[in-house]
Amino acid sequence: METEERFIANEVSWEQYEALLVKLSDNFSYRVTYLDGVLEILSPSPRHEEIKKGIGALLEVYFQETGTQYFQLGSKSFRRQEREGGTEPDESYCIGLKKDFPDLAVEVVLTSGETDKLAVYKRLGVTEVWFWQNSQFSLYRLRGDKYELIQASELLPNLDLALLGEYVRHPNPLLAVKEFRKQIGGSDTQSTSS
Repeated sequence: METEERFIANEVSWEQYEALLVKLSDNFSYRVTYLDGVLEILSPSPRHEEIKKGIGALLEVYFQETGTQYFQLGSKSFRRQEREGGTEPDESYCIGLKKDFPDLAVEVVLTSGETDKLAVYKRLGVTEVWFWQNSQFSLYRLRGDKYELIQASELLPNLDLALLGEYVRHPNPLLAVKEFRKQIGGSDTQSTSS
């Protein structure tokens, strides 16, 4: 397995965190997470990037084929100073309406970090967080002030996660997208306007 490099720093001020984001703004090789003064920088492996792009491509096929209104936010930095948290998801989307913070964040986990990503996403108010780890999805839904593990997406209730996972694992990205499109193309059109 390809290695991913991580750097952790404690007692980092919000101003230092924002200054680092400005310095790295033109460098898409890093993912930066901040929580209560702890800064974590990840340098994703090529495999990490391949998986995240595959998930994004498949989700966008799903949105297109089902008529689901979506806004792609990608790996943009999301942060809230008053809540001392910020992160850059691997992929993120608003569903229905465009908002300042995504409804759905996707994280590819090949190596464990020290930062509690769900704690960060809770501070950002992200409705669902999907983790791709050990070649499968784990989904979490924000309810009140905590995340609960869920078996199926509530944002995309008609999405077959087993099928999606099958095509994320597919060795050929082009065939994966084409075959996934065929699999879902015959399903009823879903339109979300939340």
